Amino acid sequence: MPSPVAPRLTTLLEPLAGGPLPVHVVAWDGSTAGADPRSHPTVRLTSPQALRRLLWAPGELGAAQAFVTGEVVVEGELGPALTEVRDELARRAPRPTPAERARALAGLGLLAKDLGLIGRPPAPPASQAVVRGRLHSLTRDRAAISHHYDLSNDFYELVLDAQMAYSCAYVTAEGVDLLRGREDAAHTLEQAQSDKLELVCRKLGLHTHPEQRLADVGCGWGSLTLHAAREHGARVTAVTISREQQAFVQARADEQGVSDRVDVRLQDYREVPESGFDAVASIEMGEHVGDRNYATYAATLHRLAAPGAPVLVQQMSRPGRNPGGGPFIESFIAPDMSMRPVGATVQLLERAGLELRGVEALREHYVWTIRSWEERLRGRRDEVVALVGEEVTRVWELYLAGAAWTFAAGRMGVDQLLLRRPER
Repeated sequence: MPSPVAPRLTTLLEPLAGGPLPVHVVAWDGSTAGADPRSHPTVRLTSPQALRRLLWAPGELGAAQAFVTGEVVVEGELGPALTEVRDELARRAPRPTPAERARALAGLGLLAKDLGLIGRPPAPPASQAVVRGRLHSLTRDRAAISHHYDLSNDFYELVLDAQMAYSCAYVTAEGVDLLRGREDAAHTLEQAQSDKLELVCRKLGLHTHPEQRLADVGCGWGSLTLHAAREHGARVTAVTISREQQAFVQARADEQGVSDRVDVRLQDYREVPESGFDAVASIEMGEHVGDRNYATYAATLHRLAAPGAPVLVQQMSRPGRNPGGGPFIESFIAPDMSMRPVGATVQLLERAGLELRGVEALREHYVWTIRSWEERLRGRRDEVVALVGEEVTRVWELYLAGAAWTFAAGRMGVDQLLLRRPER
């Protein structure tokens, strides 16, 4: 008869964690091990399939696959549990040697053999992205964007604010304490997103006079497009490669009576033929264009802008040499995304001929924004499951919990870069 699973598993993982596991483990055979459940999160392995996933995809990807399929369950709220564990591991900063990693993997294989789990790798979860073709080709980019953004407009309406702004909000000095990370009656997500949109419009000078031509590159669900047209009388050319988003923006423009000012296109940024816009904005779209194409993206922003026109890029950054979002993000959320330190992005934009006018860091604002999305998802979970199913709901719970911690820990940032095309 095989020995209890939980004690064997925790013994294997402790060298990788730099000490005792900071969680209480309950296995499907009823065995338990690890930290005291009264003071630490409890993780349940509901199926031996979880071990097979960890054996075939050791680390973050295998653990994420097991979580989204329900083979691993975290009791209570995921966000606080994940924060506690990752803060502890960050404090320890474990650096297992190659030999320790090899022993852990061999031990996991032996445990799987004893349990009769050796065999072909488990099929990936249905929610995992599948994209093919040449990296950042038009076809592959459309598939990558469609995986995430064409999920369901109804779903995003449940999680985002009424303006459907899927980017970092802006909490003014009169708003809540950012470190609290929650909405309150005095400062809602709707208000913070509206403040962000107005901040962008004022940096672009759209408030100075109406009829200015704005190019919204990667318009999402049109929050900036509609705000600029409605509040400042701008004439906006908005581009997206998501059919769901294009249909949504067009319907909203009709509802708000600005369809004569909004031209929303299903079009790649590289295919926009016009130039000479009075202002250009691209909000959290540059992460998706890829390192090889970023020079093309920057040159496109330069070409779209008239001489002397402002260009605003809001974009996530990541220090060090970690360009992607990690195995989970790249497999389930944003395939092919790429980030870099903010200074490297500025260099690329300057090489395209744009002049930097200002940088505003919004990292803490993103922590607040993501936790607001997380709170809305938690409050409407039953409706979300009815729309997209349990597995996709779990993908989003893990995505938001992990993202909030990543920004709070300073492992990622987000910045508004204000630039201009020189007149000469």
